[in-house]
Amino acid sequence: SQTEATGKKFPRIYTKTGDKGTAINDVGQELFLFKGRHRLYNILYSSIGFSSTYTGERRPKDDLVFEALGATDELSSAIGLAREFCLDANLQFVSELEKIQCMLQDVGSNIATPLSSARESHKVRTSFSADPAQELEQWIDKYSAQLPPLTNFILPSGGKASASLHVARAVCRRAERVTFKLLQKGEADPNIGKYLNRLSDYLFTLARYAAKAEGRPETKYTRMQP
Repeated sequence: SQTEATGKKFPRIYTKTGDKGTAINDVGQELFLFKGRHRLYNILYSSIGFSSTYTGERRPKDDLVFEALGATDELSSAIGLAREFCLDANLQFVSELEKIQCMLQDVGSNIATPLSSARESHKVRTSFSADPAQELEQWIDKYSAQLPPLTNFILPSGGKASASLHVARAVCRRAERVTFKLLQKGEADPNIGKYLNRLSDYLFTLARYAAKAEGRPETKYTRMQP
């Protein structure tokens, strides 16, 4: 087996908890594996209709916490797809997208730690600073300086890399809207709201830059006559 060959113990991907009507929260697998836990079913254990947060609190599966976790997971997946298109196009900013995906893991950790039930140790472990949002602002300024000013609305276009970044931007806006509801309840760090807001601006700017780098035209909005 792989364990015997390497001498290392790997986390179980299948847990059999779904065999009796219970299941691990899939978002939890991605969000908390990096925390150093080895048994995935010890991270976020779910039963029918309920899931557990990182603090151990059980909430309905349609709770805002899990809505926000799902949205940020979709966002990371959308960025991952866009990153592959950018790699194929030999665009030079793929390392930034990879870093953003890592940051979204940290965003998810904060979301999964509702402040109303978090101990101080939880808060310290899943805290999120203002620095990542400031870094996004620097990247936005860097690419904006190389782009012509917008004079029209543009449609998602400009090649596969650009269009996929627009998809990621739209997913980011949805993640921001869902997360904002948590922020209104005081359940998450305001810095994650700032990060998602800046991230959507970054993805929009990067989509435009990708089109320019590939020499692909952006499709401008025109009012269609009936």
